[in-house]
Amino acid sequence: MRRRFNWDKKYLYWGMTAFGVIACAILFYMILSYLPALGKALGKLVKILSPFIWGLVITYLLLPLMRLMERNVFGPLMKKAYRKNKKDDGHKMARGLSILVSEIVMLAIITALVYLILPQLYSSIESMVQNSNGYAATVEVWINNLLRDYPEIMEYANTVLDEVSVELRSWVQNTVLPGLGSMISNLTTGVYYVVMGIYNLIIGIIVSVYILGNVESFTAGCRRLLYSLFSVETAEKIREGVAFTDRTFMGFINGKLLDSAIIGLICYIFCAIVNMPYALLVSVIVGVTNIIPFFGPLLGAVPSAFIILMANPLKALIFVIFVIVLQQVDGNIIGPKILGNSIGIDGFWVMFSIILGAGLFGFWGMLLGVPVFVVIYTLLNDLVEKRLKKSDLPWETASYEDLDHIDPVTREAVKRAGQREEEAKTEPKDAGDEG
Repeated sequence: MRRRFNWDKKYLYWGMTAFGVIACAILFYMILSYLPALGKALGKLVKILSPFIWGLVITYLLLPLMRLMERNVFGPLMKKAYRKNKKDDGHKMARGLSILVSEIVMLAIITALVYLILPQLYSSIESMVQNSNGYAATVEVWINNLLRDYPEIMEYANTVLDEVSVELRSWVQNTVLPGLGSMISNLTTGVYYVVMGIYNLIIGIIVSVYILGNVESFTAGCRRLLYSLFSVETAEKIREGVAFTDRTFMGFINGKLLDSAIIGLICYIFCAIVNMPYALLVSVIVGVTNIIPFFGPLLGAVPSAFIILMANPLKALIFVIFVIVLQQVDGNIIGPKILGNSIGIDGFWVMFSIILGAGLFGFWGMLLGVPVFVVIYTLLNDLVEKRLKKSDLPWETASYEDLDHIDPVTREAVKRAGQREEEAKTEPKDAGDEG
């Protein structure tokens, strides 16, 4: 007699689980197979939308300046000018003038960078290459005078210097100058790059003007869409997260740009006063690399000192001492005054975020890795804190230092015996014990 099959829900559960696993594996394989084509499509889309991306970036960078000008300069002026006009309070005129001044400031900075700094940088590098033989001889004479009483060390140092000089001259002549010449050529005579750059900049400026002029409408539209897609609680969390991300990025980027500009300017003034070789070149290097936290001062000081060393070893030593003092002043006075607590994470995580960002995205990863990591770190920390509070567990980090275990009944942190004894010794005695 044939046995009747006994239906059990667990068979359905395991069947659906197996089907889900197989379907996910197939989907994952298809994604991997089409990943190159998807990357090309996204790249093409980004290229098409690059003028609008430029516009969004320009808008994001100019928004604080526009609001500052509107709030403190043109807003009060237009209120006084339009105080007798009952139909118009001058808000549109104040907004338009604020946008105009902000865009002019941006264009002035770009013009200064292109027409003032780049040609001088190129001429400095070209002069450095042409005089490389003389610089090598200067360094060799300086080393010989320094190590005159140590002939063996002097001979070894001269050998090393000759090898470094040959390699450096070959690298600069075969790599740096052709690449720099090609870049300058593309910027000045390359029709395609010039046209595309001008096109992207013009469209980006137009997009930024339109968005800045209607920033309240764009913000309201984004909020309206957010609250239509999510519940009020979820929308509020997303809004708070976006606001925190904006504060972190804007504070970090603006603060670092201002800090680096000040450091570069101070460096240039000092180098000009002491007649340092290639003052503008080394000042630009120090200022640009100072944007990168933690590693920036080292990245800027080493090549700058080496450039000066080839021309004047004594001034290279003076420059190294000056950079050390300058970075101490920046790290303890200028930087904290400008940046405040915009980073808010330990130095270990700063170093970790820079190394990870540089490995994944190069220079932009080094620059933006810190604020991105700050946002992720803060969100994870808030999530951990909320889950601990929900479970009625200690949520302060100090509670988990020297932790032995968590009492399952009281839900309190119990520290190790040695730590309890130390705390008991440091506790003040009451009045009865003292008597």
